[in-house]
Amino acid sequence: MDYAKLGRSGLKVSRICLGTMTWGKQNTQSDADEQLNYALAQGVNFIDTAEMYAVPPSPDTYGKTETIIGDWLSRHQEKRKELVLATKIAGNGLSWVRGGGDINKEAVITAVDQSLKRLQTDYIDLFQLHWPNRTSPHFAKQWPGMVDIKSVDKSTERAQMHAILEGLDTCVRAGKIRHCGLSNETPWGLSQYLDLAKQYSLPAMVSMQNEFSLVHGKDWPYLIEQCHHEDVAYLPWSPLAGGMLSGKYLGGARPAGSRWTIAQRNGLFRDTEQGQQAVARYQEIAKQQGITAAQLALAWCNQVQGVTSTIIGATSMAQLQENIDAFALTLSEETLAQIDAVFREYPAPY
Repeated sequence: MDYAKLGRSGLKVSRICLGTMTWGKQNTQSDADEQLNYALAQGVNFIDTAEMYAVPPSPDTYGKTETIIGDWLSRHQEKRKELVLATKIAGNGLSWVRGGGDINKEAVITAVDQSLKRLQTDYIDLFQLHWPNRTSPHFAKQWPGMVDIKSVDKSTERAQMHAILEGLDTCVRAGKIRHCGLSNETPWGLSQYLDLAKQYSLPAMVSMQNEFSLVHGKDWPYLIEQCHHEDVAYLPWSPLAGGMLSGKYLGGARPAGSRWTIAQRNGLFRDTEQGQQAVARYQEIAKQQGITAAQLALAWCNQVQGVTSTIIGATSMAQLQENIDAFALTLSEETLAQIDAVFREYPAPY
């Protein structure tokens, strides 16, 4: 297993981060136990979750994933110090989470305490803001006209960010969290948080967790370049586009129990003709290399400059093993050139 520095935190994390959002919906406690035990045996030390999980988000699934991880931790207390455990506070819009309100200082402090209780641990290594209070280009809102950037008042937004950082600082000083990070943020948002942290001697963000894959490359190069130069770890989520890049949905197929058989939120993944064509092309390249389409997509993501650790998720042990094996692969320059040609032809096919 290869490891990388988690931004300016000083922590070393595996190049694979084990995602957990299906635990509590598509996966049971015993499934999670098996995945955790296997991943750790392969050298994975980085685990990502969120108070919102399992997904799709609902009042019934809220907090279930953290509870499952906490159950495992209660039985493997000797493993806690080996892990870098990350979780996230939900943003606004979910009525069952603090009335659907914005993230603020009080919400941060409350969410940290509740996550600690569910996780059955004394501290969280990385506490992340799941999405911004303002509407920004996240969760399928990346097209012009979908976000009203003129409606954002900079002074109001900075005041909110300042208060959030104060809440995070309270938790850091209390030893409840070690470091903090962002998710589904933009270059402007990252810049504001870093500037405020420096100006007021508050915790600096050490990571950025955003959607990134062969069919969703909007962060390259601008945000990823900024993360590199600001010493902020870049953590791609959904590197397989909800399973799309595995090829299992080609031709309209919907394997039983797969994510696309469950209602998707906010139009996050859409089955388009361009998407089908792109995946079929990537699948051909993978066949030429004697690997699966999923492994091609993950190996590519791992080789993108500026990527620190790629978040993978699986609903079966076979998928988990296949995904982890992908990170032992090194794609040749010729293969990367073939991928690049398809990427340029289908830069955002869904």
